Amino acid sequence: MRTRLWRDGRLEVEDFPLEEISDHLQDDGALVWLDLCEPDHELLLKLADELTLDPHAVEDAIAAGERPKATRHATHTFVTVYATTSVEVGGGPGLGILASRLQLTRVSAFVLPNGIVTIRSGPRFDMDQVMERWDDNADLLKLGSSALLHGLLDVIVDGHFETIQHMDDVIESLEDGLFDDKSVTREIQQRTYRVRKELVELRRVILPMREVVNAVQRHHADEVAHSGDLDGWYADLYDHVLRASEWTESLRDMVTTVFETNLSLQDARLNTVMKKLTGWAAIIAVPTAVTGWFGQNVAYPGFGQHSGLIASTVVITGLATALYVMFRRRNWL
Repeated sequence: MRTRLWRDGRLEVEDFPLEEISDHLQDDGALVWLDLCEPDHELLLKLADELTLDPHAVEDAIAAGERPKATRHATHTFVTVYATTSVEVGGGPGLGILASRLQLTRVSAFVLPNGIVTIRSGPRFDMDQVMERWDDNADLLKLGSSALLHGLLDVIVDGHFETIQHMDDVIESLEDGLFDDKSVTREIQQRTYRVRKELVELRRVILPMREVVNAVQRHHADEVAHSGDLDGWYADLYDHVLRASEWTESLRDMVTTVFETNLSLQDARLNTVMKKLTGWAAIIAVPTAVTGWFGQNVAYPGFGQHSGLIASTVVITGLATALYVMFRRRNWL
């Protein structure tokens, strides 16, 4: 648990007891932040009673599978978003080639008039980055809890960009492997399947962010008289969300193209192999046909003589060489 208290944009108190949070929230000149990581249900219910939080929002803060959303309640606005990380970027235990590298951390926020309560589903999302963002834009904190929420969403969206950039690099490596004769086709297929699965998970948490930012802007405009001071910041955040959404959609098209190109290249390689096998089969058929002819149990010119052996050898060599040269010129071999 972490707590902070600002007054007029300046940090005044850190790590104060949870019991004091309701008193600070009633102070019109104060701005309060409370962060909880994997809290138990009893603690949330106690907090909900103390801060008059909507019980349905409290349940959504700990329920699994909630989609990103921003909901307005009587005393607060509830926001749920997902921070994204990749195991290959952040490091972690080795995973199978089909296992998803994408890791999601649910971050919920209760936005109150004079403060914000954040609830994280795990420690993978580091709030230190958010605190640094708040410290870098300390003047914005004079505008209230909406400034705190903007800093939180901004860091999460930046994390989305890092994950998307990593997946873009992975897709580029798949493209390089498509035309590498030494690459293993099965491995490319497995990696392509894994990336497609990760993109499906990523789209589920990135695409709804447009609705979340729009809803937060509307709620902020309705509740705060000087909302125009943050309009530019939220407009920039919304632009970043749009870019992330469009980039994610383009990656889905790219990985689909990689998958289809891989299938087409396999068909082309199979046709090449069949063409070569057919050419060699035609060449091998020549000595079979000639020796079968000379192996008949009837008399023929050169039967039982060395001249017959020489004639069959010349015919076999000549026809096989002619077929080889013809197939070679047509790139069949």
